[in-house]
Amino acid sequence: MLFKLNLKNADKAVLVDAQVYEFLTTNEYLKSLDFIKNLRLHSSGYAVFQKSWQQPDGTYKVETIYLHKKITEKFITKPTDLDGKIVARVINGNKLDCRLKNLEWATMSKASRKGKNYGKSGFRGVRQDGTRFRATIYVNRKAIHIGMYDTAEEAALAYNQKSKEHFGEDGKLNSVSNTETEKSEKPTKKGKKAKE
Repeated sequence: MLFKLNLKNADKAVLVDAQVYEFLTTNEYLKSLDFIKNLRLHSSGYAVFQKSWQQPDGTYKVETIYLHKKITEKFITKPTDLDGKIVARVINGNKLDCRLKNLEWATMSKASRKGKNYGKSGFRGVRQDGTRFRATIYVNRKAIHIGMYDTAEEAALAYNQKSKEHFGEDGKLNSVSNTETEKSEKPTKKGKKAKE
């Protein structure tokens, strides 16, 4: 069974599993905070609980609890074989999908490759250069020029292809609205499409 937790400051909800809902509603500390009734949409896109308390010296202490992190810490064993800083992340990129099957521990570099499209072109690794679109990917902090394309969508598809080559299933993929193009054709560096 799944539960939807409504956010206090947005017309959106977070999806959680039944066992997570039970934990959030029975944990004494979280109950004392009225945690699930005070979840908010953070500017980062995650669901958070935030509260500030005035201290005896007049300053304020702010407590911030990210829901996806709290759930991951409680229910998912932290791996010991990952190198680098380990963070909780959502697998499918939907930061309000906090089902256990959508949460994992990951290295910071892996987690940073996931997320939504961004930039003026609307796609990761794509920028307009004159009347065409340049696709670029970073591998080990070095920029690799993929090619120039007639449309942002073609450049985004080329980026996706390179991302899969370099990062496998952990690679960031752009969501391209023209799914027929993505399924049946591959972009070429000249901006034309080569039939499979």
